Amino acid sequence: MKAIIAAGGTGGHINPAIAIADEIMKNEPDSEIIFVGREDGMEKNAAEKAGYRFHHIEIHGFYRGKSLNDFIQNIRAVYCSASGLRKARKLIREFDPDLVLGCGGYVSGPVVLAAELMGRNTAIQEQNSFPGVTTRLLARKVDRIFAPSKEAAERLARPDKTVITGNPIRDGFDSADREAARERLGVGDRICVISFGGSLGASAINKIASSLAAKHHATGKIFQIHATGRYGTELFPKLLKEKGVDPEDPNIEIREYIDNMQDCLAAADLVISRAGAISISEITASGTASVLIPSPNVAENHQYYNAKAVADADAALLI
Repeated sequence: MKAIIAAGGTGGHINPAIAIADEIMKNEPDSEIIFVGREDGMEKNAAEKAGYRFHHIEIHGFYRGKSLNDFIQNIRAVYCSASGLRKARKLIREFDPDLVLGCGGYVSGPVVLAAELMGRNTAIQEQNSFPGVTTRLLARKVDRIFAPSKEAAERLARPDKTVITGNPIRDGFDSADREAARERLGVGDRICVISFGGSLGASAINKIASSLAAKHHATGKIFQIHATGRYGTELFPKLLKEKGVDPEDPNIEIREYIDNMQDCLAAADLVISRAGAISISEITASGTASVLIPSPNVAENHQYYNAKAVADADAALLI
């Protein structure tokens, strides 16, 4: 099987895409898979680290404001969309895939659309209960839709071609050895807290995590791993210093991104995080207790509904 998978922007799009690719390779080891995304996005490193070829297509989202800068950025977005469509058509002609799959992010738009216009087999995988704009637009065109829930399927309103699959996650979340994971992470007999706000970071989570670290760091009873996200790498150490905490404190481990989440969730006694669909899928698969703080800056407030489903089952605290 030959497949092109388009995904970008955040780990919430990229991680399920890699999980799908891994499953394809597990069932059909002779398969060839190419990932498509932005050169400066996290998708490039994630795909290549997972062992997949990566093809760059530059794409930008549209701004909803009315300022001059928004207007200029939207002109750029239109140009990139047209250019992306041409590049996607060229890649599809050269690679000749059996399937083109979009897993979210703006890059999915031109890649999947180009495949549909060329008469190729197409599909999209949506992660959230409230599908994004790109998914809703592509749902009219593709051959198959993979939805995470009944609610998402109903909102996409294409029952004839929608399959409810849940969210794909990478191997190991439901089978990781807790004691082995704690040993690898150097937790010892301390309580282990994992905190993160997504691949880009969230200022609210960074502030909460720094306050928690300030309360416990001197006790030696809690080991906290905190992922700052791309936009928090300078902010989080600064917040710690403002609270009188040394960023090099042995009870606090600071990362930009957690790339061994299976081990971290297995070792953790508590997770504090946003409520992205894939994060919740990984947390629930691992059976880890969590405090979920949905981002208010997402379409249709979908993170609140993601978190509410878990909280209603008494499996998490929702703030």
